[in-house]
Amino acid sequence: MVEAARFLATHAEEPIALGDVADHVGYSPFHLARRFERQIGVPPGQFLATHRFQRAKRLLLSGDDRVIDICHAVGFTSGGTFTARFATAVGASPGAFRRLPDLLADSPPRAVHLPGGARGGGTVAGSVHLSPAASAALGGAAAVYVGLFPRRAARGFPVSGSLLAGTGDFLLTDVPAGTYWVLASALPSRADTPDQLVPCRSVLGAAAHPVQVSAASRAHHRQVYLDLADDWVAPVLVALPALASAGAQDWRRRR
Repeated sequence: MVEAARFLATHAEEPIALGDVADHVGYSPFHLARRFERQIGVPPGQFLATHRFQRAKRLLLSGDDRVIDICHAVGFTSGGTFTARFATAVGASPGAFRRLPDLLADSPPRAVHLPGGARGGGTVAGSVHLSPAASAALGGAAAVYVGLFPRRAARGFPVSGSLLAGTGDFLLTDVPAGTYWVLASALPSRADTPDQLVPCRSVLGAAAHPVQVSAASRAHHRQVYLDLADDWVAPVLVALPALASAGAQDWRRRR
């Protein structure tokens, strides 16, 4: 399925249908969709949208084009659908995302822990490690975001999360019962805000197995290894620096 994912990523700016991908890799659309989600972690359409939203994020920060023009430029036809899906995936509307550099300049990200919504709930602990290639790409200074997500994709806000000032141990608390993936992403902490919001290269990692939190077994430990991701891999869409900015979160709550 890597070839199918690479094909989608390469042609994300073009009108493309599931049948086009199926023809390229020699599968029926039905079998392609099933195998793709099982191996990549998300359905093909959601994977394609992820790459389109990532390009939209770059366009929003690099110019002053209207949101509807950006919507069309990245392959969407409905402005309302684009805005709603962008907000769900990124955690901010296109207009709010465009304003984040100014907000983060006044209130930069700080090491923080965001507990889950179940007081006294489960605990997930572990440690994060960077590959040499990832450390070099980050300029030797990393801001590491670790979060729990219900699927093997960082969409929207994590169930519980932390920003670490570098690699090391993490602790996620007050986790509701359920099955979650421990996902992590590292950003260059010395880079300017636009390069943190839309990094040139993705540094990603995930625990090898999900965690199942229940009343009977609430403490878990996971190791996470981060490395440079291939260009076709779905990027993290969540506006991570905003999650660790008190000013950005206060602004979001007032909206």
